[in-house]
Amino acid sequence: MGHPARAATLILTSVVLAACADASRPTGPTATPSLARQSGEDHERQVAMMDACDPTTFDAAVGPGTCVRNGGVTFQQFIAQLQTHGSVGAWHFAPPDLEVEVGATLVAVNRGGEVHTFTEVEHFGGGIVPSLNALSGDPVPVAECLALESDDFVPPGGTDRDDVDEPGTELYQCCIHPWMRTVVHAHAHHGA
Repeated sequence: MGHPARAATLILTSVVLAACADASRPTGPTATPSLARQSGEDHERQVAMMDACDPTTFDAAVGPGTCVRNGGVTFQQFIAQLQTHGSVGAWHFAPPDLEVEVGATLVAVNRGGEVHTFTEVEHFGGGIVPSLNALSGDPVPVAECLALESDDFVPPGGTDRDDVDEPGTELYQCCIHPWMRTVVHAHAHHGA
């Protein structure tokens, strides 16, 4: 990729990420992250949405308020890692693989400094930022990422909840950073 193409990629990334960051700002109180808990038949399993954005360089490249954490990976390092590896290790869901019982509630907590999504998808693929899709090797967006609503964007410190209703394997990814993924294996209740 030549320098003009890289510049175009960075500009496109900046525009789309800024739009996502602005659109996802909460207009009311934000839920406080809670620790995973279990009480009787009702139980929650937590998935942490992690990143390590540096506010100075991310805000300069993408726009004010893009990153609201202290220190971390610069925007230039982020792009370099993405170009080299197709992912950026500090941007991930933890755990990447999870066993739950049917009836559990997944609570995705944004512990990073950028906006993320916790989107259930039929299969893993690209998200809503074409340049990040291309750099991660997933150029085709998945349908679920193209149908996002404003409340699907989880700001730093926010949460997203999803009930596990049936046995099987469920896939979740961030529609902004599509390499952020987790696989959930749901099993029927054992015993009463």
